[in-house]
Amino acid sequence: MFNEYIDKAMQHAHYEQIEDGTYFGRIPGFKGVWANQPTEEECSKELREVLEDWILLNIADHTPLPIVDEIMLEVGKLV
Repeated sequence: MFNEYIDKAMQHAHYEQIEDGTYFGRIPGFKGVWANQPTEEECSKELREVLEDWILLNIADHTPLPIVDEIMLEVGKLV
């Protein structure tokens, strides 16, 4: 389920080449998740890594995650 969630989120990624010739990528709905690399392929790879770390951080903080294409990762609470 974790990988499926990430794959679906990455399908919504937006990339643009910026003035210095590098690529900037982000995923709408995932605040603070972005990457900047020399090629679009490298940008996508870094963006995926950033997304994975962002998800794990939010799980550790018990912060709800965005629903992506009807896929929801629920964050449990410690009792």
